[in-house]
Amino acid sequence: MGMTEPVRLTRYARGGGCACKIPPGELEAMVAGLGPAAGTAELLVGLDHGDDAAVVRLDERTGLVSTADFFTPVVDDAYDWGRIAATNALSDVYAMGGTPLVALNLLCWPRDVLPLELAREVLRGGQDVARDAGCHLAGGHSVDDDGPKYGLAVTGVVRPDELITLDAGRAGLPLSLTKPLGIGVLNTRHKHTGERFPEAVAAMTTLNRDAARAAVAAGVRCGTDVTGFGLLGHAAKLARASGLTVALDAARVPYLAGAREAVRDGYVSGGSRRNLDWVTPWTDFGRVGEDDRLLLADAQTSGGLLVAGELPGATVVGELRPRGEQLLVLG
Repeated sequence: MGMTEPVRLTRYARGGGCACKIPPGELEAMVAGLGPAAGTAELLVGLDHGDDAAVVRLDERTGLVSTADFFTPVVDDAYDWGRIAATNALSDVYAMGGTPLVALNLLCWPRDVLPLELAREVLRGGQDVARDAGCHLAGGHSVDDDGPKYGLAVTGVVRPDELITLDAGRAGLPLSLTKPLGIGVLNTRHKHTGERFPEAVAAMTTLNRDAARAAVAAGVRCGTDVTGFGLLGHAAKLARASGLTVALDAARVPYLAGAREAVRDGYVSGGSRRNLDWVTPWTDFGRVGEDDRLLLADAQTSGGLLVAGELPGATVVGELRPRGEQLLVLG
């Protein structure tokens, strides 16, 4: 099948990017009681708190980091989608304080519906990002599917004493965010209108490598990346894992240009609304209005890091407080 006119890839997706994740509440119920299978290596990070990747100890100085991430098209341009999906998958290793070494492509493609030339562009985008990250991209797996999906399975390394996890928070530490929010609502607007948002694409294709290196150098040991569960959802997971209260200052959270207008005009994904529903029972929103709540719960794709500590160039958006497992959003 050849390409005769531009293809809008987002029309072949029920959702978009990380907004397609199974909602956090449903996911927790689904995996409850499913402990990790026994293995020979020491498991340092598993299913306990929903961290970004699994980690096993190889020796006293080396941990092996393993993760996989893939999703439906979030933009119409095939090359950009490949770059975004690869950047997002690599982020899980960076979020643990690690370095990606090798990755495998995961591709689902409706071969009788979409031209294979487009699939090649997706793979080319992933290849270019992996090259920029210094990560080998060596083969992978593909299936003929009803809708296009792409991502990577990634293996990396981390020093066990430099691991960044959800449960290592300490009261009094500031919380820093390394990328602005608003990716989800802008992607939803793009899907419905075809409008392009280069700033959002630039954010989604910026590796979290430098932020992770800065975090490790600063001694950060608690953090995560902000993706499909939104800032509120990922902050809630951190609060619960660390047994602390996460206090967010809504006025200090940075947003991409056009994000507030997209919320105002109704371009909010179902995933973002489910995120907000999930965190609301244990969140004190004070005087923060509905639009701000939706933006804070906005399902990000290839978002930044949220870390307990201060990093150069990052925005301090809150702090960790005692008496926890809840969220406090200050207006």
